Amino acid sequence: MALADPAGCAKGGEDSNPFPDIIELNVGGQVYITRHPTLVSVPGSLLWEMFTQKNARSLARDSKGRFFVDRDGFLFRYILDYLRDRQLVLPEHFPERGRLQREAEYFVLPELVKLLAPKLSEQNSLGDDPCQSDPEELSPGADAARSLASAAAAPPGAVPGAAEGRRAGFITIGYRGSYTLGRDSQTDAKFRRVARIMVCGKTSLAKEVFGDTLNESRDPDRPPERYTSRYYLKFTFLEQAFDKLADAGFHMVACNSTGTCAFAHEQTDDRIWTSYTEYVFYRE
Repeated sequence: MALADPAGCAKGGEDSNPFPDIIELNVGGQVYITRHPTLVSVPGSLLWEMFTQKNARSLARDSKGRFFVDRDGFLFRYILDYLRDRQLVLPEHFPERGRLQREAEYFVLPELVKLLAPKLSEQNSLGDDPCQSDPEELSPGADAARSLASAAAAPPGAVPGAAEGRRAGFITIGYRGSYTLGRDSQTDAKFRRVARIMVCGKTSLAKEVFGDTLNESRDPDRPPERYTSRYYLKFTFLEQAFDKLADAGFHMVACNSTGTCAFAHEQTDDRIWTSYTEYVFYRE
């Protein structure tokens, strides 16, 4: 007699369902715990196919035995909410409608796709729907296309970046650094790489400038017209941030830096210094 998969057997073994009633999912690094009937509540969907038509052993698992789905872990919460009660409830000024629609298409949820699609088609009109996407939340690609169209229509000699529709505002870039300096002032300092580049400013401006290179995981539901200091970049080279800001028409208007001696070695007199630096950029 073949041995049953411990993770795939229903509690009590009273039916032939190879999946447990409570299922743990790892979706893009985010862990979700839900019931099996919830996952298979939409016949024909991808999750229905995975958890009814396939063998539990054939599905991908992570190191802890959880079923693994290689999709956006943050957006999956809305997919799961829809499976529970068949309603679409999103935060006010939700900025990820396009990406959520793509996830709904991937999971083969046509009714959810229909609920999201009208929101994308109303960008050029002002309707009465209170959940309509905020005009400030156009994607970086749409902003780029709009900027190119405005530049093409501008008279010869017009200043780049002055195209109509580009919002004015400030963006502050900050980072912490450290370096070791020996007792001999002529000795080369040993610098450590920048661990994280912080982004402070209006949410809509930050997303417009940095696009997919912006990590929003610490403040994912921030409305577009609100300010945040919790975003950071997915790369660690300041020049990359400066290039993106310059391409978007921003100019540095101020900077400041502070440094303190965090540690001094008793035997070598080597000193480890830490610093925090901010660069303030502005676009008219």
